[in-house]
Amino acid sequence: MRLYLASTSPARLQTLRAAGIEPIAIAPGVDEAAAVAAAEAASGTLEAPDMVQLLARLKAEAIVGREHDGEPIDGLILGGDSAFLTGGAIHGKPHLPEVARERWLAQNGSHGDLWSGHWLIDHRGGRANGAVGRADVATVRFAALDEAEIDAYIATGEPLLVAGAFTIDSLGGPFIRRVEGDPSTVVGLSLSTVRDLVRELGADWPSLWNRR
Repeated sequence: MRLYLASTSPARLQTLRAAGIEPIAIAPGVDEAAAVAAAEAASGTLEAPDMVQLLARLKAEAIVGREHDGEPIDGLILGGDSAFLTGGAIHGKPHLPEVARERWLAQNGSHGDLWSGHWLIDHRGGRANGAVGRADVATVRFAALDEAEIDAYIATGEPLLVAGAFTIDSLGGPFIRRVEGDPSTVVGLSLSTVRDLVRELGADWPSLWNRR
């Protein structure tokens, strides 16, 4: 059985690969900012778990009915999204060095909650047969960095393209004191949650293993 990943995140791809799964990654092409703005215009400000779940669902739904290499999608479709909540504010990717630096100065030696949304669609047989989803959270506690470390980390470019301006599985790992919750949630998807969702759809987790 194939798993289709509706995401362009290298971290999510690598997390699944490390768990024995080589997914077929397809860019969903969702305008995340517009989707959040539309949802908030309709129902008010979104909380972090609602926002990541909305975007995870939209990403997964965006590739329903598509083809891959001329063949219909036949398997499970996984959409994911992440956001970091600290100081009462939700943070996505900073993109700019000055924004990343500002965030690090605020969260340095402190903590925050990394929310990851998951949406899994049963697309076996080439059609949507049902879907399940769940948002999960992990609390991240940071070491106290001096400003030279912060500047050096930002200069690598790594913090600019990840929620919260940090990673746990790469250069940012030494700056994390502790994670409370599933560590893979911090990377962008909770493997234990994805397994639960796979089983909810009546599928078998080991049947997704396709890497040695």
